[in-house]
Amino acid sequence: MNFFLAAVGVLGVASSGPLIAATLGATSVSALAIAFWRTAIGAAVMSGPVVVREPREFARVTGSEFRWSLAAAAALALHFACFITALQLTSVAAATALVCLQSGWIAVFQMFRGVRHRWPVMVGLGIAFGGVVAITGFDLGSSSGALLGDLLAVAGGALAGIYTLAGGKARQTMGTGVYTTLCYGMCAAIVAVMALVSGQPLAGFETAGWLGILAITVCAQLVGHTAFNHLLATMSPLLVSMIILLEIPGAALLAAGFLAEKLPAGTYAGLALILVGLAVVVLGQRRSRSPRRLPARLAELGTD
Repeated sequence: MNFFLAAVGVLGVASSGPLIAATLGATSVSALAIAFWRTAIGAAVMSGPVVVREPREFARVTGSEFRWSLAAAAALALHFACFITALQLTSVAAATALVCLQSGWIAVFQMFRGVRHRWPVMVGLGIAFGGVVAITGFDLGSSSGALLGDLLAVAGGALAGIYTLAGGKARQTMGTGVYTTLCYGMCAAIVAVMALVSGQPLAGFETAGWLGILAITVCAQLVGHTAFNHLLATMSPLLVSMIILLEIPGAALLAAGFLAEKLPAGTYAGLALILVGLAVVVLGQRRSRSPRRLPARLAELGTD
């Protein structure tokens, strides 16, 4: 059963990039509309069990919990804006690989906070960033737009790392349902303001556009992330986080199969380097001084 859920989870999160790219390319749906409806629907769905079981949980949220949740929501909103825009400029494989560097960014942020990582973690970071250089180097020769998309994806990965760390602080004392409802709800509100300022519509799309938004929400947000959150109860956080790394080749294969994306051979080499590097980072953290924070929060991230 666990292996089935893991496979479903990988397919769910790996479908995010291809579904977003297909929706943006074939409909009038805006990038921020996808982020808004994805988080708004996610908040509504996640709030249901809490409201039914213990509605007073929301009234018990402390000031500190609210601030950390707000910080996580702001980072998540900016992450979605960067990642979804990147998918309009560069390939699905490149954007997914670069945004999945979030675990590497978390390790970097932890070093600034005084956390000392073992040498395998540093080696893994070097390998992963070598993959970044390989991918962005090939895009540099293709177009300035592709390079901008790569940079936005890298920024999206850093923002996902901030979201994870802030969410980790909030989750120390908050339940999953309360936190995700609060965080996703505030994220949707922030995205709505961003859409208003930038002039991107949040409604008025054709039927195909709404179907794309629904598919992204169900497959990536509700099915993919829910499967991984469920696995945390029966699998170690380390194993779950390793399974999530399969999103990188999964998204590349789905994009190649359904969107007919053809990438230079060097780009696939970059994907392989990032996958190996991230695996070394996660494995190296097993014996670090804070071994449980990164993998557990990565499994609950729900960014892509």
